Amino acid sequence: MRNFKLTLEYDGSRYDGYLRMGRDESTNTIENKLLDCINRMVDGNVEINCAMRTETGVHAYGQVINFKANTKMKPFEIKHYMNRYLPGDISVLYVDEVDDRFHATLNAKEKTYVYRIDMGEVMNVFERKYMYYSFKKLNVEAMKEAAKYIVGKHDFKKFSTVKKSKSTVKEVKAVDIYEDGESLQITITANDFLHNMARMIVGLLIDIGNDKRTPSSVNEYFEDNNDTLISPPADPKGLFLQNIEY
Repeated sequence: MRNFKLTLEYDGSRYDGYLRMGRDESTNTIENKLLDCINRMVDGNVEINCAMRTETGVHAYGQVINFKANTKMKPFEIKHYMNRYLPGDISVLYVDEVDDRFHATLNAKEKTYVYRIDMGEVMNVFERKYMYYSFKKLNVEAMKEAAKYIVGKHDFKKFSTVKKSKSTVKEVKAVDIYEDGESLQITITANDFLHNMARMIVGLLIDIGNDKRTPSSVNEYFEDNNDTLISPPADPKGLFLQNIEY
């Protein structure tokens, strides 16, 4: 069996996330499209491991998966085959043959999301499907101050819509906020993310940018005995899985 590592990009607009399981199980997922293509390609029944299960409507610049298969195809042949038969909103950027022990999920050390916000006087019609539009100019300095409280190792259980998880303690390595004229970019790097964690961090930062909350209020959400309601998750269309570090 050979082990292949694939780096992908995709537009998540029309999909129910990378993988939808449980009561909300769906076949309209990124993983199902990949499986259909790979199983035809290698004439087998492969299993895929992914670095991060992106949510409904979330995109990726650099998703990583791996699968094992008995095939004589070369990596560049796999890349060309998949890009020919996958839907146009999913692309394979790189294919590498890797060590048998490589696992896209278990070996990931850091994951980075980027969130894009349009703050222009008029919404950019060509970017509207991939940016959140803010009708108000956000208080960027307040958002940067709040970001300092998010960085570090914390219990992020209030930053997730899933209540059952092996561990809700995660370490956020960096939260960078970059303003470029009428657009704003929030980049979050962590050792791992809970379901909806990135979107809920962004949602809180947007509320702080709208002066609905203070920067120091971030600390309230790391306290077990605090019942303050957290901000709702940000619109998924502005969120991209940017990079996975191994």
